[in-house]
This record gives sequence, C-alpha cells and structure tokens, in this order.
Amino acid sequence: MALFIRQNDNRSQLQERLAAELQERAKQKAQKADLPDGVTDSAYIKDTKQTTSLAWLWILIVLFVIGLVIWLTIATSAK
Repeated sequence: MALFIRQNDNRSQLQERLAAELQERAKQKAQKADLPDGVTDSAYIKDTKQTTSLAWLWILIVLFVIGLVIWLTIATSAK
C-alpha cells in the first residue's frame, strides 16, 4: 500500500513538473507571437492599385451582355 501511495506522489510531482514546463513554453510562444494583423501588414497588398473610376462602366457592360444573352435565349426559344 505504501508503494502505491508513493507512485501517486511521483506521478503528481511529474505532472507538476510537466505542467510547469508546458506553461513556460506557452509563455515563450506568446512572447514570440508578433504576427501581422492581416490587413495593413500583409504582403499581398503590395503592388496593387485601387479600382478606377471606370469600374461602373465595366459593370454596365457585363449587365448588358447578360441581358442580351437572356433576350436572345427567350427570342429564339419562342419560335
């Protein structure tokens, strides 16, 4: 019975030591984590430009083409 109690004591000491090591590692990782915020610090923004003022024209052209395709489909299926 005494051996069983000692085993539990050893386990608890081992568990405490492992828990302390894991906490120390977590603290070290938290200190290293100086990551970009994903918006202003991102590299994918580099060498890009804003949408020009002619974007509305492209949207109108696309809508016109879609409307034309729908009209042609209806007009040819009615005959």
